[in-house]
Amino acid sequence: MSGTIALELPREVVHATRLTPSELRRELALHLYAQGKLSFGKAREMSGMTIWAFQQLLGNRGLCAHYDVEDYEEDLTTLNQSD
Repeated sequence: MSGTIALELPREVVHATRLTPSELRRELALHLYAQGKLSFGKAREMSGMTIWAFQQLLGNRGLCAHYDVEDYEEDLTTLNQSD
């Protein structure tokens, strides 16, 4: 099952953040990752960044990578699905 969903936000809210939609998506991915709601792989995917760029962003924000065996297996599954 793949696809996307649209998240509607009031224009004023987006404008108040002074972020582009892609920046807002990246910030949401970071927040969900920091809260343990998304794995590294899913947060990176949501952010639209490369693995290395997302890892660097985590470091710049002072967020530790909590990458464990479960995350590794999830990433392997994701990689195998894209073949």
